[in-house]
Amino acid sequence: MSVLIVIPARYASTRYPGKPLVELTGATGVKKTLIQRSWEAAQDVRGADRVVVATDDARIREACETFGAEVVMTSETCRNGTERCAEAAETLGGDYEIVVNLQGDAPLTPAWFIEDLVAGLRANDWAELATPVLRCEGEMLASLREDRHHGRVGGTTAVFGAGNRGLYFSKEVIPYTAESYLPHDPTPVFHHVGVYAYRPDTLADYATWPIGPLETLEGLEQLRFLENGRAVLCTEVEARGRQFWELNNPSDVPRIESMMREMGLA
Repeated sequence: MSVLIVIPARYASTRYPGKPLVELTGATGVKKTLIQRSWEAAQDVRGADRVVVATDDARIREACETFGAEVVMTSETCRNGTERCAEAAETLGGDYEIVVNLQGDAPLTPAWFIEDLVAGLRANDWAELATPVLRCEGEMLASLREDRHHGRVGGTTAVFGAGNRGLYFSKEVIPYTAESYLPHDPTPVFHHVGVYAYRPDTLADYATWPIGPLETLEGLEQLRFLENGRAVLCTEVEARGRQFWELNNPSDVPRIESMMREMGLA
């Protein structure tokens, strides 16, 4: 009943080339690369049996080896993190119960997000994969709206139905709401957190499917599961006072560094 965490990382990002090696300064003034901070976040997850970085770039591999991470080299043909995770899991072998994709651009991901995700997948036999969602407060919703207003592709939102079964994910802010919210007001919008927990067979199937029209339009890898009729569990997680943001654009660096200072993260 083991859990493998894979952190996919590629250098040739379209929106932000070299992103995994961007340095982030923590609350104590210490600089660490994005990939190191993501790897350290994975180390805090209880119940994880193995953590690896999956990449196709020697620069990322060399950087990871300096802080002791295990690295799995994958092909340059992987089109997204899920395909890279699938290749890494196949390369490693092993009878893993669950494979977790902790994307390398989310260094603020709290350990309990992943722990709740794994627990949710274990508790729901109908689900073939699970992903966390975080209810937006007014301040986070305002940030998402600001990004879209200025033409930036920032966070992703999720909508789900009965039993928290995923219905759709989008880089637009959905569902639509015309309401205004105070900074700490709960809203009906859920921020999708870029982490996935897959059953190994479902992950292996993913790499065999063609990219569908919705994934093409949105650029969201998880839509391939929905387009192929697979059941996605959206596990609602609690922030517990932690701020969360993914590094998608250069403008996100100062925002994340500010959050790290406010939370006292070294």
